[in-house]
Amino acid sequence: MTQQTLVFDRELIRRYDRQGPRYTSYPTAVQFTDHFGVPQYLEHARRTNEAVSPAPLSLYFHIPFCATVCFYCACNKVVTKNQAHTLRYLDCLSLEIERQGNLFDKSRKVEQLHWGGGTPTFLNQAQMGRLMDETRRHFSLLDNDQGEYSIEIDPRTVDADRIVFLRELGFNRISLGVQDFDETVQRAVNRIQSEEQTLGIIAAARQSGFMSVSLDLIYGLPHQSVASFDATLTRVIDASPDRISVFNYAHLPHLFKTQRQIDESTLPLPEEKLRILRHAIERLTDSGYVYIGMDHFAKPDDELAVAQREGKLSRNFQGYATHGECDIVGMGVSAIGRVGNSYSQNERDLEQYQARVEAGDLAVFRGVELTDEDVLRRGVINQLICHFELSAEVFNGCNDINFWEYFSAEREALTAMQHDGLLSVDDSGIKVLPAGRLLIRNICMVFDQYLNNAADDKVRFSKVI
Repeated sequence: MTQQTLVFDRELIRRYDRQGPRYTSYPTAVQFTDHFGVPQYLEHARRTNEAVSPAPLSLYFHIPFCATVCFYCACNKVVTKNQAHTLRYLDCLSLEIERQGNLFDKSRKVEQLHWGGGTPTFLNQAQMGRLMDETRRHFSLLDNDQGEYSIEIDPRTVDADRIVFLRELGFNRISLGVQDFDETVQRAVNRIQSEEQTLGIIAAARQSGFMSVSLDLIYGLPHQSVASFDATLTRVIDASPDRISVFNYAHLPHLFKTQRQIDESTLPLPEEKLRILRHAIERLTDSGYVYIGMDHFAKPDDELAVAQREGKLSRNFQGYATHGECDIVGMGVSAIGRVGNSYSQNERDLEQYQARVEAGDLAVFRGVELTDEDVLRRGVINQLICHFELSAEVFNGCNDINFWEYFSAEREALTAMQHDGLLSVDDSGIKVLPAGRLLIRNICMVFDQYLNNAADDKVRFSKVI
């Protein structure tokens, strides 16, 4: 696998910077419908058990509670300081864990587990211990560190003792939200988090034996500039996390009410935002981080970088992943899963989720069953977005088609991108060039048969840069 070098062409970025999916799934959630419900989900779960070699499992738990609201946040969340609000929710999660566990053969090991939010560390230790115990009771968790068991951390909600507890609970990877160390930016987005808090948790995670530490940054927030973000980058690079994500802030106040509390006049102008992104890429790659794709950077020996070099990287609702062969069981309000050739989502409203579960049901309320065409195009998109190249010969052998005969219209559509230097196309396949890697979403969009069928795509998707 070629080193993922980049060319930052400002004019190309301007020309191609349109709205588009992030392709954490294909088809995307825009295609989910209420025609897919619990009966369809149960059927797909049954089929996966009957496969010749049933896939291992990946479990995702959504913990929606946050003590304070971050104004930029687009997650499904419940803002409260009252711990009592978690009691009913955890009772429902317990019921859901049991019901979901009964659907899958116990021989299917859980290779991945992830607690996301919200703020998973809003739960106290007793609650966290109960949740993990019940998961072990109904699923076959690994009793070693061979699995990828991760949790999202708000450094403001934990101390060193809590980090030790999480390691003992079975987590071996940790992800910390930082966003920006600049105090002016923090005040503008209502997330006051000191550098000392963050660095202290990183140190505690390493002392406790966590195998990977990941930090999240956001560019495009209020009051940011190249100079201010550079100061944050310096501190982050000095902390030497295994992975760094640099997310684009998508200001969509018509979709996310909390974003209406951000003063739009303080957001960096598009040109400054591009300069921040370019500088972040240069700083991180000069510091030895590998550009994985999209927003992700990793050290060369990190599992993401290794998986990419070995051609095994995949992408799901948590971003880039190393266990793409797993069936994903999503639990909790709004959680999304991928079981067999289907995607499904739980109720997004907390009350409706709890009522469904308490009534003895699963909480699946929408989803999509993939057609053969969907599976084929998902394979193309996953290959390009994870590896920046596609061999027509390999793809033909795996799918029993002639790639360029099948995708003749797409080949024609790629001509302009080839002329612009984003990629090279010939009979052997597709190679994304350094100038096209930041615009990989645009390239994948050529293979998306649904994209131009939805009249309101422009309000559903963020810009690609």
